[in-house]
Amino acid sequence: MSAILERTAAPDPQVKKNYLNADHTLASWLLTTDHKRIAVLYLIGVTVMFFLGSLAAAFVRFELTSPRGQILTHETYNKMFTAHGVIMIFFFLIPAVPAVLGNFLIPMMIGARDLAFPRLNLASWYVWTISAVIVLTGLIMGGVDTGWTFYTPLSSLYSNTQVSLVLVGLFLSGFSSIMTGVNFIATIHKMRAPGMTWFKLPLYVWSHYATSVIIILGTPVVAITLFLVVLERTFRIGIFSPELGGDPVLFQHLFWFYSHPAVYIMVLPAMGVISEVITCFSRRQIFGYRFVAMSSMAIAAIGFLVWGHHMYVSSQSVLQGLIFSLLSFLVAVPSAIKVFNWSLTMWRGSVQFSTPMIYALAFIGLFVIGGLTGLYLAAIDTDVHLTGTYFIVAHFHYVMVGGAILAFLGGIHFWWPKMFGKMYNEFWGRLSAMVIFLGFNFTFFPQFILGYLGMPRRYHVYYFAPEWQFYHVASSLGSTILGIGFLMPAFYLTASLLRKDNVAPANPWGAKGLEWENASSPPVTLNFESQPIVTENPYNYDPIEDTNKVRREAGLPEIPREDPDKEVHH
Repeated sequence: MSAILERTAAPDPQVKKNYLNADHTLASWLLTTDHKRIAVLYLIGVTVMFFLGSLAAAFVRFELTSPRGQILTHETYNKMFTAHGVIMIFFFLIPAVPAVLGNFLIPMMIGARDLAFPRLNLASWYVWTISAVIVLTGLIMGGVDTGWTFYTPLSSLYSNTQVSLVLVGLFLSGFSSIMTGVNFIATIHKMRAPGMTWFKLPLYVWSHYATSVIIILGTPVVAITLFLVVLERTFRIGIFSPELGGDPVLFQHLFWFYSHPAVYIMVLPAMGVISEVITCFSRRQIFGYRFVAMSSMAIAAIGFLVWGHHMYVSSQSVLQGLIFSLLSFLVAVPSAIKVFNWSLTMWRGSVQFSTPMIYALAFIGLFVIGGLTGLYLAAIDTDVHLTGTYFIVAHFHYVMVGGAILAFLGGIHFWWPKMFGKMYNEFWGRLSAMVIFLGFNFTFFPQFILGYLGMPRRYHVYYFAPEWQFYHVASSLGSTILGIGFLMPAFYLTASLLRKDNVAPANPWGAKGLEWENASSPPVTLNFESQPIVTENPYNYDPIEDTNKVRREAGLPEIPREDPDKEVHH
């Protein structure tokens, strides 16, 4: 990495006022309406939920190292994988990037002093926290054995576990998402700085705008669906259970109408993070800015039309299956546009392999594998063979963990100096990114093979096919490496907050954007000392000048401006 990225500013002898030290009381945090402090509160919350969800996954992976199980009963095993799915999806993957990085950055990126509705923003955190407590109470007091999809009639009639309590918690968590989505849309529409036109918005803001549209349109559907399951369990009203005169396929339609767009609630903000990181560390303007921006909106629109590809083996007709198959292939196009444009942004760029960039490259590699394997599930013939197997588990994790979590970590490392005014150790940052990448592939690639061989997901034992043990042991070993990789940032990022000799400058990466060029690190309470005015397009990098700055510090001859093609040969 270049020398300019290794520098940190000397500690300021007089600590400046910022959003972190404006007030140190507990009440000032719990009653704050500052979007940046609320983002920090969300960061603490989602981190706790991430490690709880990972703990449940560790029990699952340990259990599967033996064909006949290890320490868990069948019922406890079902509760463990359900707890893992519920916690990770509803309380980490969905809120992580929007609630943490989105909350912190969107007002700053558009030149606003806060979100449009600050009190609503605080209320969203309280609702999320209360819903998390309710769900954890249900998972601890008796657990849920239905899986995170809560398929009926098991969830609505037969399960004797804490399904109703957990569903009430998930119902409340939907309100938190809706509050955040409404806040983002209103802020982006009404609070942009002078000169900030729609096509001067950072791509990160475009991705959150598209995500907010999905949240507002889709979340009420799944919230009402889960509430109907509670009504059916409580009052024996026939809605989904055939014994009561209901239709279980109706539940699948309603659930997946939201839950497939929910994939893009998790992935679209992650894609916005990757766009910011790629253009910064390639020192080039993003290739095809308008195509990348519009691809986010296209994903949001088409994402609502593909839920039926989860139901090829249900009662839908062949014609329905063909239509959903075509649409599922179609939704891959805007995602591919992003990957191609990121690649062309790096091509002929002055690429710097800092920690955020390594996370971004890992994201692209894993997301491409997840996307390509998704095509097998979009095709009816191969999906019939692979449905309900570990192939689904592997594909889902390549998209979600390889996508959303790696992008979240990349974004945290990218904006950490801005959020907390401290630089972390680059060596440990790069090492953790590579450990996570290797551990992830070691964990989930064997599951593609298991799925192809026919290993059903959610099975507690597989003594009938002991040859699968090798792949399960390999996967469990990989999950241990992955867990170590996830723990590493917790240590060195926390350590960076305790040190006093690693004060971050306002713009340590030389990045473009209002949050980097117009705000201190960490920012003041109202974000900016004065109202910024936007006069140039986003990502207005000068790759030759940036490259020459690096070469000057390295004692190398500068590249003449009239010969820009040479900029890639250093």
